[in-house]
Amino acid sequence: MGGPDKEKLRKLWVGILGLTPKGTFSSERENVDEDILEIGRGVHAVEVDVMQPIDATKKPRVDEPPLNHIGLWVDNLPVCVEELTKQGMRFTPGGIRKGAAGHDVCFIHPKGNAEFPLCGEGVLIELIQAPPDVIAALK
Repeated sequence: MGGPDKEKLRKLWVGILGLTPKGTFSSERENVDEDILEIGRGVHAVEVDVMQPIDATKKPRVDEPPLNHIGLWVDNLPVCVEELTKQGMRFTPGGIRKGAAGHDVCFIHPKGNAEFPLCGEGVLIELIQAPPDVIAALK
């Protein structure tokens, strides 16, 4: 979730809804200052990141739209990306890389183009390499 002031988001998600702060992440390149929150435990925990742009005059703006992206666990990220690319899926620049929570991630672009027409249809979708315990628990 993005906003111009992540402290307001923390008040809602931590102070009122009771999520637990788990960590932080900051990236000048991605123009993001975020807090990583969690609800639930173990392999069934759900992560909610609240974030604000480091510089509100620069892009990307992690607060526009306010629901910045959704993340999905995948069993084998490199194979998933390869298969989706073959089908014409467009990914954001940067390829597979370490995400804020330390897992390998990549993003499906919200908009398609002539070369890669498949996309998130307006939604930025994060594909996240699931750790072994999550894979085992969800099989």
